[in-house]
Amino acid sequence: MKRLFPSLPADATLASVYRSFPEKLSPWCEYESQIMRGESELTVAERELIAAYVSGLNACTYCHEAHTVFARAYGIDAEVIDALMLDLKAAPIDSRLKPILAYVETLTLSPSRMTEADAQAVYDAGWSERALFDAIQVCCVFNFVNRLVEGTGISFDGGEASAVSDDDLAELRSDTFYTDFARENGVKI
Repeated sequence: MKRLFPSLPADATLASVYRSFPEKLSPWCEYESQIMRGESELTVAERELIAAYVSGLNACTYCHEAHTVFARAYGIDAEVIDALMLDLKAAPIDSRLKPILAYVETLTLSPSRMTEADAQAVYDAGWSERALFDAIQVCCVFNFVNRLVEGTGISFDGGEASAVSDDDLAELRSDTFYTDFARENGVKI
C-alpha cells in the first residue's frame, strides 16, 4: 500500500476507506448497487466482466482482481478475463459481447473519440440502447472506483482469482452484496 492517507491502516482495503468516509459514500454505494445488481439486459456476470475489464484497462489491480473474482462467482473463468486483457478480438467470449467491451475500452481510454460506429456495432450485435447505457454506467462506476482506490493508495493482496474457494464464491452471489458491504463498513444506505 502507498501511504497516501496516513489515517488508514497499513493494510488498508476498500472497507477501510468506507469506514473512514461513510457520509460521503452513501449515495455512491446506492448507485453502485443499482448498476451492478439492479435489473438490466446485461447479466450480473457480464457486468462483473465489464468491471474487471475496465479496471484492468486502468491498471487498477485491486478492482481488476476483485471483480475477476466476482465474475468467476457468476461463471466466468479467470483465464477468460486474462485472455480479454491480452486481446479483446481473440478472447474466448461471446462475440455479441465484444462490441460492448470495445465501446467501454474506448470510453475508458479515449472518451472523446467515441463515434456513432462504436454505438452502431453494439446495436448490430443485438443490444438495445438500454443495454448500452447500462454498460456505460458500469464503465463509469469502475472508472470512478478505480480512481478512489488508486487515489487513497489501497492495494490488492488477495492472491490469485482462480484460487478463491467455492464457498467464498458462493458468498459473493448476492443481489444485495454491494449494499451489504457498504452497511457492514459504516455506510448508511
